[in-house]
Amino acid sequence: MAKNIYLNLGKPDELTAVGRALSVPIRARILSIISKEPLSIADIARQLNIPASSCAAHVKALQEASLVRIEQVPGTRGSVKMCRRSVDRIDIRLVEPTGNVDDVIRIEMPIGAYTDCQVFETCGLADENGLISMDDREENFYLPERTRAKILWTSKGYIEYSFPNQIFSLPFKARLNRISVSAEMCSEAPGFNPDWKSDITLWINGVECGTWTCRGDYGERKGLNNPDYWSSGRTQYGELTIWEITRKGAYINNNKVGALTIDELGIMDSHRINVRIGNKEDAKNVGGFNLFGKEFGDYKQDIVMGLAYEYAGGKH
Repeated sequence: MAKNIYLNLGKPDELTAVGRALSVPIRARILSIISKEPLSIADIARQLNIPASSCAAHVKALQEASLVRIEQVPGTRGSVKMCRRSVDRIDIRLVEPTGNVDDVIRIEMPIGAYTDCQVFETCGLADENGLISMDDREENFYLPERTRAKILWTSKGYIEYSFPNQIFSLPFKARLNRISVSAEMCSEAPGFNPDWKSDITLWINGVECGTWTCRGDYGERKGLNNPDYWSSGRTQYGELTIWEITRKGAYINNNKVGALTIDELGIMDSHRINVRIGNKEDAKNVGGFNLFGKEFGDYKQDIVMGLAYEYAGGKH
């Protein structure tokens, strides 16, 4: 999981340490180099064509700002100190934490990173290079290779994802105001059928959040992001659909669909948030679904969760 650090004017020592560490351009190059793999100071110095002593001083500055960590690993002649980047993102807020500051945490989940599923023919998975095994084999949804999937489809059932609850990672107590889930999707018919309706429901932590009726399975033109091998006659693109649950109700594509509020989802009861997408067994239109990732369809995104919050003041 990505590690973020959050800084503001209420933490001046940490803020200025990061500023000092990043004030020298070559240190940004060091972070770039070790983001690919951990390296020793000697290896870093060799790549940058600088003395090892100078490299060690730069690494020390990054370490003091908690941007780099040093690990001892066995070597051919004793242990070797390896440098590894310790932070993926820095959020700097040039205000004191107050109860009036709003923000959004955005988490993007790959299509193939689901944690549970129930699928039926017609079904399948693919990535940008080809099908993952064969069409219409339910057992393929449990292959290790499924994590590579950039598109998946099933004639009914569900797919479930477990998102990290990063509200717990914030350095201050936060009040969650809104959760949103967006994905490109459409119905699933054999081949494609623009008149094939499907009632697609979203659940969060087992709570039903609303049902969107898709008009069909779209394949009359090529999706904007589809790889070259993806042939005509297959599903090509979907509609970007957004569920939102706020303190005032539940919405789909900005249309209110119910009185469910965010307090009823039990978000703060767990360090994970379970999101399920699928057809209810008693739905009027059980027309399956396609889920599109970045390499397919019309939208360059996977499944995106947004957590909108405001600071309640004080530290965790």
